[in-house]
Amino acid sequence: MKKLFLSFLLLTSVFLLTNCSQKRIVHPEIQQQPEIQQPMKTLQESPEVKPEERITEQRLAKIQTKEELPKYIEEEDSFKDIYFDYDEYDIRPDAKPILQEVASWMLKNTHTIILIEGHCDERGTNEYNLALGDRRAKSTRDYLVALGIASNRIEMLSYGEEKPLCFEETEECLIKNRRAHFVILKEAGR
Repeated sequence: MKKLFLSFLLLTSVFLLTNCSQKRIVHPEIQQQPEIQQPMKTLQESPEVKPEERITEQRLAKIQTKEELPKYIEEEDSFKDIYFDYDEYDIRPDAKPILQEVASWMLKNTHTIILIEGHCDERGTNEYNLALGDRRAKSTRDYLVALGIASNRIEMLSYGEEKPLCFEETEECLIKNRRAHFVILKEAGR
């Protein structure tokens, strides 16, 4: 009886020691975060483009040097730009009538696509301004979607500080560079 009890105790101890010593190690860099699906498209789609791809300086250089074949042809500008406060991407009250005009036009012209270009003034790093321009384009798109425009009819592109309208170092000039610009797109080859 004593041998049986000792054998049981020994087996239980071995079992517990082997199971307790197997600690599961999780490396933080290997953990995968759940992907957030956003209905975002880029102007130039390719198999390598991921939904959350950010506009990088290298990609911007390709677009500017026309290394990528254009999918769309720009038509004449017909909408006013909307402007943003310094380091902000919220839609200002003075921009709302312009956005309502854009939405109204798009509701009448159901087969059109527009490109919203996000722009910034020269203050800040290139990377920060590209991200801020992207947020400005997204907030503009979100406002148009709230007005009833399908998100698949709106393309976005951030230029950051790369395409200023004004080159003077005055506040009036910097305001002109903090904008969302609208371009009507027509499919190439049509």
